[in-house]
Amino acid sequence: MNNMKRMTNMRQAQQGFTLIELMIVVAIVGILAAIAIPAYQDYIVRAKVAEPMSFADSAKVSVSEYFQTIGAMPGTLTQAGMNNATSQYIAAVTYAVTGTVASIKIKTSLPNGVGGAADDIQFDGSGLSNGLVKWKCTASKLAKKYLPANCRG
Repeated sequence: MNNMKRMTNMRQAQQGFTLIELMIVVAIVGILAAIAIPAYQDYIVRAKVAEPMSFADSAKVSVSEYFQTIGAMPGTLTQAGMNNATSQYIAAVTYAVTGTVASIKIKTSLPNGVGGAADDIQFDGSGLSNGLVKWKCTASKLAKKYLPANCRG
């Protein structure tokens, strides 16, 4: 009798999950994936937009330092100590000066679906009388959710 009881307990211990339990687990995984995949895709795009923004930050610092030292905007990025080299997500960089306003325009080469290859991010820096430069960021077609907070306004 004792052996029979042990055999019954072993059979019960070896039973697997029921179909309902497996369906619940699959449903939970599906819900989590439906939330996580779009968030991850947005994260990937923001990471790609970070490269042009990083270049712009260093260019802004170089132009600002030049303005603080010389008292005028540099005529070119090279004069400010920067190059305008392209990279994987930067198609071209243009720089223009009008009086005490410098414009750095970065044409991105982001993949289609992000906004295409013709998206621009522009930074306009106004030289102030106290030697500081106030920068304003504008973007043409990029969705605001992909831009840093200072470029969304």
